[in-house]
Amino acid sequence: MKLVIPMAGFGTRMRPHTWTRPKPLLPLAGKPMLAHILERFRELPIEEYIFITGWLGEQVETYIHETYDIPSHFVEQKELLGQAHALWLAREQMTGPLFVLFVDTLFDDTDFSDLQRPGLDGVIFTKHEEDPRRFGVVETDAEGRATRLIEKPSSVENKNVLMGLYYFADGDWLARACETLMERRIQTKGEYYLADAVTLMIEEGANFRTREVGVWQDTGKPETTLLTHRYILEHGYDNSMEALRPTVTLIPPVYIHPRAIVENAIIGPYVSIHAEAQVRDSIVRDSVIDEGALVEAALLEDSLVGRWAEVTGAFQQLNLGDSSTEAL
Repeated sequence: MKLVIPMAGFGTRMRPHTWTRPKPLLPLAGKPMLAHILERFRELPIEEYIFITGWLGEQVETYIHETYDIPSHFVEQKELLGQAHALWLAREQMTGPLFVLFVDTLFDDTDFSDLQRPGLDGVIFTKHEEDPRRFGVVETDAEGRATRLIEKPSSVENKNVLMGLYYFADGDWLARACETLMERRIQTKGEYYLADAVTLMIEEGANFRTREVGVWQDTGKPETTLLTHRYILEHGYDNSMEALRPTVTLIPPVYIHPRAIVENAIIGPYVSIHAEAQVRDSIVRDSVIDEGALVEAALLEDSLVGRWAEVTGAFQQLNLGDSSTEAL
């Protein structure tokens, strides 16, 4: 079994942070988002990890090689023509059963049992959403078989949302469907979408079933990233008992790296302070303070402060990229 993770986009909704780092490497509670995602597959027999990279992709490759001892393959998507195009580029590696997971998708409470039962060609993992228009949806028949996937629907009637995780029993079939999509120039809003490739497979007779996940968190935008950050801190990453320091009040859950300097501050709830960061004379809540950043005499809330950024005397909400300065 393989795991394919497309991550070639520019991450424009997470700028300014993604000017200097690819979105999968942005940290939450001491680890890049990519690490939190890979944790979800640690109990599965993944034989190879296939990363489809683009913007600043060399940073992803370096991180994987330095952090993990896993069989991995990297494919570069130079032209951003869509999800199905990205998968087609990895067609030589897409053999046998595999998962496809989009990198801004964090999930929990997911049933991975009985995936390889006879007659099942794939599983589409879903989540109920009141407004599905920003995502995609799957239609099913009376027997629960998927009949069609619709990317970016215009109505809200179907709330069975595609949350970005798929299982395919035959990766070669998926690769062929992606190729057919491009040969026929079947596009949605100018891009080749995985949803359309899966619909082609269904039209060719593939039996896909849906399976709802218990938890789905999104890191596509700053506001949803902060919500995901909350979830991660609440589920195993609060180290407030180990991080107690003189002159500092901690309101759990928080994550404070052992090499962070925190003095005369009120921290929390929902705060991560990473290695070599310094926070002094400040109140910080619902925020991520990245590696080497300086926060001094500030009140921060709902903020993302990048690596080596400096915030002094700022009483506000910030989305500050790497090596930036904000002073009042």
